[in-house]
Amino acid sequence: MKKFEEKTIHTETIYDGKVVKLQVDDVRLPDGNTSKRELIKHAGAVGIIPITKDNKIVFVEQYRKPLEKSLVEIPAGKLEDGEEPEMTVLRELEEETGYAASSPTFVTSFYTSPGFADEIMYLYMAEDVEPIENPAAGDDDEFIELLELTLEEAKQCMKEQRIHDAKTNYAIMYLESLERM
Repeated sequence: MKKFEEKTIHTETIYDGKVVKLQVDDVRLPDGNTSKRELIKHAGAVGIIPITKDNKIVFVEQYRKPLEKSLVEIPAGKLEDGEEPEMTVLRELEEETGYAASSPTFVTSFYTSPGFADEIMYLYMAEDVEPIENPAAGDDDEFIELLELTLEEAKQCMKEQRIHDAKTNYAIMYLESLERM
């Protein structure tokens, strides 16, 4: 038995959408009591730190409906069925930014919100990215503006909370750690 394991007694799917599935599990707790867990199931995602030849970071700004505001973020996207993270990186980078990378480097992976979701994000760095002449089209319902910022400009966006999501903050702190080595 795993430490503090909660055994699932029953699962009820509440919603099965194109991005997430919401389910409610009845669980038996380690002390024998029961409880309910509201869970979001997600296929996983990638985040990309795209660095241009002139050492700027490519960001996307887009409206985030849950927050009712726009955020500046690193490009990211959901894994498609059967797709390896490395392929998702190349596809999402092209679709969201119109840039290409030859060989992205895996940085780390992390759970985005383990208290209620199983989404895992794979973070990659792509150096010397270059614009593509005829990039693949992005999602029809995604409206994005590109920004190329220096690390200092990105840190300023963090202070202003224009950059205010975990994956992008993590990416900036990772880049800052490389400068200190």
